[in-house]
Amino acid sequence: MWFFDIALYINQPPRSELFNEIKFIFMSFKNVENKVNVTSEIGTLRRLLIHSPDSGLGKVVPSKAQDWLFEDIVHLDTIRRKEYDFYVKILLYFLDPEKIKGKLAEIDAEASRRAFYKPDNPNFHNSDKVIEIQVLLSDILKDKETKLQLVASVCSLENCTYELQAELMALPEIKLAKVLISGSIDDERMIFPPIPNFIFTRDIGITINNHILMNKAAKQARTRESVLTKYIFFNHPIFADYKKNIIEISDNAHHFLLPYNEIENQKVTLEGGDVMVVSEDHLVIGCSERTSLFACNQVIKTLFKKKVVKKVTVVKIPKKRDYMHLDTVVTQVKRNMWIMLGSLGRMAETNKIPVADVIVELQNIKEEEKTKIIQFKIENPQQPVYFEYLEDLLEDISKNDLGCTEEVKFIYSGNNKFPYDTREQWTDSCNLVCIKEGVVLGYDRNEKTLEVLKENGFSAIEAHELVAKMESGEIDPEKLSNTVVLMPSAELSRARGGFHCMSMPILRDNLTPALS
Repeated sequence: MWFFDIALYINQPPRSELFNEIKFIFMSFKNVENKVNVTSEIGTLRRLLIHSPDSGLGKVVPSKAQDWLFEDIVHLDTIRRKEYDFYVKILLYFLDPEKIKGKLAEIDAEASRRAFYKPDNPNFHNSDKVIEIQVLLSDILKDKETKLQLVASVCSLENCTYELQAELMALPEIKLAKVLISGSIDDERMIFPPIPNFIFTRDIGITINNHILMNKAAKQARTRESVLTKYIFFNHPIFADYKKNIIEISDNAHHFLLPYNEIENQKVTLEGGDVMVVSEDHLVIGCSERTSLFACNQVIKTLFKKKVVKKVTVVKIPKKRDYMHLDTVVTQVKRNMWIMLGSLGRMAETNKIPVADVIVELQNIKEEEKTKIIQFKIENPQQPVYFEYLEDLLEDISKNDLGCTEEVKFIYSGNNKFPYDTREQWTDSCNLVCIKEGVVLGYDRNEKTLEVLKENGFSAIEAHELVAKMESGEIDPEKLSNTVVLMPSAELSRARGGFHCMSMPILRDNLTPALS
């Protein structure tokens, strides 16, 4: 029996290759080295999965916004043209410049049609480094058996009629992929709900070294995302060499025998925004509103059994909408620099009362003996290590995992001043993604947080200015350092996720040893 069943730490009882071999290779990925490997949050980004805002996002109505995990309805055209398109451009300049360098004027001239950004358009960029997940879905649907299985799975989930299932099977793969994501079969007819959160590809899975850990969505609104991505990971050629390295976590044994109210309290749920690969040997998992203790337990047991990592740290954060994932309260900027919400660390108003919910060490430990961060090591999991503050853990990662000899710095959301700290955290001041160490993308609206970054050696540049200067050659992406790219955010930030949320890296360079 595993000694660190994490459910026990809060005094509660604890409560597959699936598909055929790949039968096809598609031209768009035929000559690409399909390597999957991520060993840090800050190594130079080489390939990632994204999903551009689709028509389903523009069909979120006020009465269903919260059910579909949105705070408000958003304006689709603004998100696309004035915000997310800049994200795609910047990613291409850094990861796949041949797709965009020297072509920007032509691309912008076609802006009224946006063909370059639409995965169902013949003029789509179709990068094999900035990978649109809708394209991968279209690809696997070219196989008749996969198409049959996937349509049947979605129709079962969405309670479709037999007649509708037959209608979907008759659609060409490019059209069908769009329908399965947007929920609309044409401009007038919605056949099931959209999945507007699909733009947050971080949550569908996480690359851990050369493994992929799949999610188990906490909310029903995201269940179809899990189904679609499962089929993609197990059936697309770019993951063909890694099918044995795809990890699924299962529900607790005999969970289906429990009363409904107990099942709800003991679900195994996991989302990628709660999982961070901070080094080759170390994984950090947030136990949050979306990721359960039971899922943390399953992940630790599985990763240790497979020897994927040598240590896993669980960080228990409040189960609040404000902190839905770990990456909404902390992300890494450089090997010696982290950006975080001060009220969840030692900068809280008092350090006498734990700010976050807690994990208790075993059944025989009294409830009042509490901590919020616990680390398990593969060589001796029976003796976990505890950290009092989040900063203590992050400093340990920087120094002991990444070999950093410099002072470890913490950038606090809103300069840790009320109300800016909580306001800016709400608009993802702590949710930055590294394109490479020290070059990060974040929203332009978090001004107080930006001031602190500038005080710590960072410069800032607006997204549109960076694009223009990379196109003209005035800025070389390879030489850019210590820079925050300020992304437009009037509408996109209202979807409640930053650019860390909107990326699923599948390939990063390994970090070079720290300079002494």
